[in-house]
Amino acid sequence: MTPTDTTLNHAGVEIDGRGVATLTIREAGSLNILGTPVIAALTAAVRELAGRDGVRVLIVRGAGEKGFVGGADIKEMAALTRASGEAFISGLRGLCDALRHFPAPVIARMPGWCLGGGLELALACDIRIAADNAQLGMPEVKVGIPSVIHAALMPRLVGNARATWMLLTGELADAREALAWGLVSKVVPLAGLDAEVERVAALLAGFGPAVVRQQKRLLREWEDAPLDVSIANSVKEFGSAFETGEPQRYMSEFLRRKRQER
Repeated sequence: MTPTDTTLNHAGVEIDGRGVATLTIREAGSLNILGTPVIAALTAAVRELAGRDGVRVLIVRGAGEKGFVGGADIKEMAALTRASGEAFISGLRGLCDALRHFPAPVIARMPGWCLGGGLELALACDIRIAADNAQLGMPEVKVGIPSVIHAALMPRLVGNARATWMLLTGELADAREALAWGLVSKVVPLAGLDAEVERVAALLAGFGPAVVRQQKRLLREWEDAPLDVSIANSVKEFGSAFETGEPQRYMSEFLRRKRQER
């Protein structure tokens, strides 16, 4: 993607031959702070990538190793009014929604600090791979605002008790706690973070793209639909998978390998 506006300089995009796209937050300070120009650039990039059929996986990362995202821009927020505050947080909501409903799997690469709006951004991703030095938290109450938008995902991820603790106290969870609570999918040493992100991205990119997108769509549906509705709809999804040709191809390859192993 070639930036056509200077605001897009905050969003670096690379796509390799396997369809693995990497979105890097750029020129947003050492902790990749989310101000309005950064949010706008990232949202535009995510939406553009969502329209590309060839993208099989999206990796979201910050520049450098100090943190994934240190939070929203407090300097900007300190001057907000009610109206501009709602506009600001609606922009961040739009970015998180774009990631959460991105058609392909989204991986958050998470070293160091991941706070406030940064944790909301991570929670909107499907898979969160953290370094062992990660520190996660929702410290908004400490600066006079509530944690909102995608913080609403926390109770279903970590349970009401842990979500209540994090949101009311603003205290941080280290990588070990975050993994035990379900805030992150996996924790690895910082030196091995890129290798693990690459391994998982390659794994996902190697599957049939239609079925992976189908599975992600079902996961989003299951979050809201009643169980009986989800089950009934999944029967139709199972049948429609055979119209893509992927089951026939991958199952034939599986059976061929089994015959060769005998």
